[in-house]
Amino acid sequence: MTKAWLAELGRLALILLAAAILGGIAGQLVWMLLAGLLFALCFHLYQLYRVHHWILHVEDRGNPPDAMGVWGELVDSLYRFGKRHRKRKERLASLLERFNEFTSAMPDATVVIGPNNEIRWLNEAATDLFGLRNPQDIGQRLSNLIRHPDFISYLAGGDYHEPIEITSPVRDDVRLSLRIVPFGNHERLLAARDISHLYRLEQMRRDFVANVSHELRTPLTVLMGYLETFEDMEDEFPSPLKRSLSHMQGQATRMQGIIEDLLMLSRLDGEGPMASEQSAVAIPGLVSALREDAEALSGTAGHRISAEIDEMLWLRGDAKELHSAFANLVSNAVRYTPMGGEIALRWVRDGAGASFEVRDTGIGIDPEHIPRLTERFYRVNKDRSRDTGGTGLGLAIVKHVLQRHGAKLVIRSRPGEGSAFVCLFPSARVVHKVRESHIA
Repeated sequence: MTKAWLAELGRLALILLAAAILGGIAGQLVWMLLAGLLFALCFHLYQLYRVHHWILHVEDRGNPPDAMGVWGELVDSLYRFGKRHRKRKERLASLLERFNEFTSAMPDATVVIGPNNEIRWLNEAATDLFGLRNPQDIGQRLSNLIRHPDFISYLAGGDYHEPIEITSPVRDDVRLSLRIVPFGNHERLLAARDISHLYRLEQMRRDFVANVSHELRTPLTVLMGYLETFEDMEDEFPSPLKRSLSHMQGQATRMQGIIEDLLMLSRLDGEGPMASEQSAVAIPGLVSALREDAEALSGTAGHRISAEIDEMLWLRGDAKELHSAFANLVSNAVRYTPMGGEIALRWVRDGAGASFEVRDTGIGIDPEHIPRLTERFYRVNKDRSRDTGGTGLGLAIVKHVLQRHGAKLVIRSRPGEGSAFVCLFPSARVVHKVRESHIA
């Protein structure tokens, strides 16, 4: 018990003692005690009124009333608490002002999204890049204001590991890279960056590669035509010249393959994700044909090639692109698997989706090379790649084809233990065929 409470109880005891003495003298002890209690009650009600008036009137909070006893201690405590609260409030206001200055200076758009996709906060860059308004759009559903189909699917999908690219809703010449980061209590942070400059540079690079490839195609065709003419006359040439012509023919053919792959990559780069409403592709027949091609490519190497195929599993997409991607994986397995090795092709269900896998018992790949395998012209072993006739573009083509089909490539490999390349397709692309029954 504090000193104020002891003093307050002492004061009450003195009032009752004085009332008892006066009541004894006047012969009205009970009434005088009641009068003493009423006096004490009125005193405390008066003090309560003054404190209540001080709390309610903000302008008077800097001048606390002169209270006695417990009320004085209570007023002092409230005054100190209010003073600390005002300092904390001023400090928070200063931090908030600095935060608003910082976010306003940010060139990237930032939007805080609530559990129901409602906008809770946004900075000035979000107004420039998305056309959002502050404070008019606070509380509005973001999917109602940014109606790009890719963004709506990204927002609803819940898989925010990779960013997406869309065109700005308010400016067609602005390309945005969007990333969503979950935080707090089911809240998310949308960050958008203007990548128009990078996008234009990438477009220039694609156009340059495509134009150069087209320009190289014509003179190369002429050279190959002359080489084919000389090949028809090779009986008239000496042996050293025959070997030179054969080598020239091989290098010209390899150059033609590189140009064709570059042109295909340029075309794939210039196209976005493929719509899921594509016609169904008979993947079982495609895989069966690839197995036969692999056996022909293997030739005298004696590879043991097997295939596990789900005949009822088809896929929506582009048949030519899928054939190109799968064929690159199969041909790589044949090239990099030693004589007598095993190559297994699998086209099977994978949960709700589907997977195409090429597994071999080849030379394997060191772990540090795996993240870069899909880069253009990246080679683990340059000398061996040239010997096997690879262009260095096959896995880049595989990556782009899978991206257009909403799929991803998983690579598992260890040196000396072979490799496995797995194409994982989402359920939206899978078509389950029904086996037809024949009635005699």
